Amino acid sequence: MSLDDVPDSHDPYRLPRHVIPTRYDLRLEPDLAGATFTGQVTITITVKQTTQTILLNAVDLVLQSAVVEDANQRQFKALIELEQKTQRAILSFQEPIHPAEWRLHLSFQGKLNDQLRGFYRSTYKDESGTVHTLAATQFEATDARRAFPCWDEPDFKAVFATTLVIDPHLTAISNTSVRSESVESNKKQVRFADTIKMSTYLVAFVVGRMEATEPVWVGQTPLRLWTIPGKQPLTPFGQDIAAASLKFFEDYYGVPYPGDKLDLVAIPDFASGAMENLGVITFRETALLVDRQTGTHAELERVADVVAHENAHMWFGDLVTMAWWNGLWLNEAFATFMEMLAVDTWKPEWKRWESFSVARAAAFSVDGLHSTRPIEYSVQAPKDADAMFDILTYEKGASVLRMLEQHISPTVFRDGVRQYLRTHAYGNADTKDLWTALGTVASQPVPELMNGWIFQPGFPLVTAEMRHQELRLSQQRFTYIAQATTAEQLWQIPVQIRLVIGDRTEHHQLLLSERETTIGIPAGVTSVFINEGGHGFYRVRHRAQLLEQLLDQGLDRLAAIERFTLVSDAWATTVAGLTALPKYLQLTEHFKSERDKNVWAVLLDSFSFLNRIISSEDRGVLETFVRGCVKAAIGELGWDARPGESDVVRQLRGDLLGTIGRLGNDAATQHEATERYQRYRKDPATADSNVVPALVVILAHTGNEARYNEFLELYRTASTPQEERRYLFSLASFRHKELLKRTLTRTINGEIRTQDAPFIVGALLMSVYGREITWDFVKANWDHMDRLFPKQGLRRMCGGIVGLATPELEQDVRTFFTARKIDLGGKTLDQYLEQLRVAVAFREREGGTILATLTSSIDT
Repeated sequence: MSLDDVPDSHDPYRLPRHVIPTRYDLRLEPDLAGATFTGQVTITITVKQTTQTILLNAVDLVLQSAVVEDANQRQFKALIELEQKTQRAILSFQEPIHPAEWRLHLSFQGKLNDQLRGFYRSTYKDESGTVHTLAATQFEATDARRAFPCWDEPDFKAVFATTLVIDPHLTAISNTSVRSESVESNKKQVRFADTIKMSTYLVAFVVGRMEATEPVWVGQTPLRLWTIPGKQPLTPFGQDIAAASLKFFEDYYGVPYPGDKLDLVAIPDFASGAMENLGVITFRETALLVDRQTGTHAELERVADVVAHENAHMWFGDLVTMAWWNGLWLNEAFATFMEMLAVDTWKPEWKRWESFSVARAAAFSVDGLHSTRPIEYSVQAPKDADAMFDILTYEKGASVLRMLEQHISPTVFRDGVRQYLRTHAYGNADTKDLWTALGTVASQPVPELMNGWIFQPGFPLVTAEMRHQELRLSQQRFTYIAQATTAEQLWQIPVQIRLVIGDRTEHHQLLLSERETTIGIPAGVTSVFINEGGHGFYRVRHRAQLLEQLLDQGLDRLAAIERFTLVSDAWATTVAGLTALPKYLQLTEHFKSERDKNVWAVLLDSFSFLNRIISSEDRGVLETFVRGCVKAAIGELGWDARPGESDVVRQLRGDLLGTIGRLGNDAATQHEATERYQRYRKDPATADSNVVPALVVILAHTGNEARYNEFLELYRTASTPQEERRYLFSLASFRHKELLKRTLTRTINGEIRTQDAPFIVGALLMSVYGREITWDFVKANWDHMDRLFPKQGLRRMCGGIVGLATPELEQDVRTFFTARKIDLGGKTLDQYLEQLRVAVAFREREGGTILATLTSSIDT
């Protein structure tokens, strides 16, 4: 029978709907030493119309047999054909398969791969140096099909009953509680309870030598953290936020946790940060394990964020799942939004929504490109689904949700979310379903408000200017590179406005849906600020008079998040050529007394951008400028933490010291850092944990071969995942090319884990001291890296090309990617290339005058 006779079979990446799976009884036997596995699965299917062909997904598997069995135990054997390109198995039968419930029996085998996807191997060394292997899974987006034949699409939800057959001394973990264990033929058979009805990408199993914490009960749910032996002391912080966020989400959603237990498992080799498998969340070690005494504020915050994010998915993503990958934002944007709510509730002193503004600014940087995409975007092939896991899905999606929440009120938003979850529990949903729930509760036309933010690319620039006693607001799409085609786009923009009239403050809200509008302003207004609270996902250009009023009134009248948006918007319009660089540098003069770490983050990011585009001959002038900007703040903060100081101030101290020692190339700071690092190595208590990364990066920046070898050894012997990462990335911070070449070699010779190696190469592409040799290395070793690195890592590595900000390098980059016909999925490569064009265009526009501009700013 040809595929022409199979209903809906002509889309090569979607399975037809005439056969529906409802249950998988899965048995897997991994051989860790041989890096193979065998398996059998019985899939209960409902056949909706007579057929002689069944299609399902399978790739990198050997299917040994396929048999269907009806209710009368009649069996029909299939002829098996595998399509590598479409990752499908075609099962052809001589007899017709009539509408009814059937059981499909499949036997198969596969390899435990090293690509950190599907069913894969991870290795680690114990304290004696002995290498151990464990097996783990990573199925999202489309890699369950690498572990067992299945209907590997999110709307083919089913119940899963898993049995793992393992060596008796090993441990097996899966989505649900262990139902029974027995030993047969010297193998331990671990049978797990049935799951809820869920998607294939959420199935997971881990096999190896593992240790668990004692369970903490959150309501009816036992919660544990699993590690390889010896790392249990690093679990308390992660367990605290896991328990706190799980309770928070049960209360917020008004729906009980949908699993029967919750295990959080740290895997030595893991491609992404974490994965929200129902009941068994898997993590990269740096995202779960941390020493709360030696971890920096940023490191602790990352663990809290990731754990809360994954817990949020147990409802958004697992209980209710997007129908197809174009709706991925329903999973990831909501989990990002909810992680902020949970962590902000758990640690309000961290001011998590304020620091989220930094992530939002990173989303702006991509969404200001012509090659951006809508949050919800068409997905066809698996690599296009993989490319959806980006900053637009996560950070932009979360930002527009925050904007909506603030517009309709947090309570109304929460109640709408509860209705959405109750309506679609154990099923699938799409964007219109969410808008329906929120709109019903809010009694507002949510689709009309939000569809422009979800289904069209980009974001607006709101320009504000005074004309007599009227405030004129206009909107246009913001782009870094001007094109006439963007003029027609409009958004419905919830604009929050604050007016200061003497000692009185007025707050106004309007929905800007036209190209422009004007509103009357009371007499005596001394300042106007657009985007009060900083929640709107749009940039603002306060025209000269309004900006001058804000500066004259004093920046302390603005909240920290508003000062952040003021600087961030000013820098963005500078990069786009809408604001002159001298004007921006003059603006930075007003922030020398700033003490908010997020405001400083955007300032320092702009200085780093200038560092990438300035010539090496002129870099000394930029260093002088940077020193002048930060020295007052460093003079006040000093090197040592003070009693009662907040975590965010301690992080700021480390950020500024690292900047003046590296970007500012300050000799006195470098000397002090050397002495303090020596004392720290003898007694770690002599340095605040937030300053230690600055000491390491400064010493790498100034380091020689001896220092390189020292840091390399400290990377190899680190006692925490954070310390390991700190010394690993320091190897990309040296300036001597011969040392950087050694680091590059280590990315492909097995010394650096493949989960980390692409990020090291990406960091070196961004280094002004190593970008040329790194680009040559990438070109020479592309084929090897393409085979070696996880696809997600390779895609992220290529983001480093935005650091190759010279006309010559840009042309070479374009030639290489075009000649090799490299496709990173979705619009990823186009975005990287356009970001590079933006940087080079800035260099071409400002390069001739940047020296004079910086010199003038220094003299001023």
